[in-house]
Amino acid sequence: AHKEVLRANKLESGYLRPIAFYGSEKMGVSPKGAKVHIAIAAWPWGAYLGEEGMERGIRVKVSSYTRHHVNISMVRAKASGHYINSILANNEVTNEGYDEAMLLDPEGYVAEGAGENLFIVKKGKLYTPDLTSCLEGITRATVLQIAEELGLSVQEKRITRDEVYCCDEAFFTGTAAEVTPIRELDGRQIGIGRRGPITTQIQAKYFDVVYGRSEAHRGWLSYI
Repeated sequence: AHKEVLRANKLESGYLRPIAFYGSEKMGVSPKGAKVHIAIAAWPWGAYLGEEGMERGIRVKVSSYTRHHVNISMVRAKASGHYINSILANNEVTNEGYDEAMLLDPEGYVAEGAGENLFIVKKGKLYTPDLTSCLEGITRATVLQIAEELGLSVQEKRITRDEVYCCDEAFFTGTAAEVTPIRELDGRQIGIGRRGPITTQIQAKYFDVVYGRSEAHRGWLSYI
């Protein structure tokens, strides 16, 4: 069905958004007895956070909104209702002139971006927040695999805000964001203030995979 939508829209570069939802057979908070429906939408798509941001990096601010507590819902789910939190955070910081929001978890550790996972680089080693309060993203998993293939050390751990301030490089990952460098957090320059060497290496490898230039990763792709 995904391929049919892409063919019908004749998209060379696009974004797919599948959604599952309950039907209108009943009202109330219980879905029992309601049918499940599936819809798939597609849009022409470029760089989610801007073409310039892919090279120079983006400006990020920590939002005053907190990421979900682990017991508020099934936080591993990519659920539509969870995105209210992301919308509020993104609106808050973009209204102040920033490109994207970063959210902390209920204990004050870095969780993720409004719609992206986070990686930082310190002394040649990659770190990313554990999955306590963030989505187990597909692109996150892809970057973890790419990092391993490149011989980079990666650790999943709790990350504090000041660790991001003091890191050498930082970048977001996501289906829409792909691999987007971060040059600034809360008005503080990250590293050299632009895309760093390890981010560049991972980003280049990622696009080699996505655009079918990596023979070893052809199995990751679905051809239209």
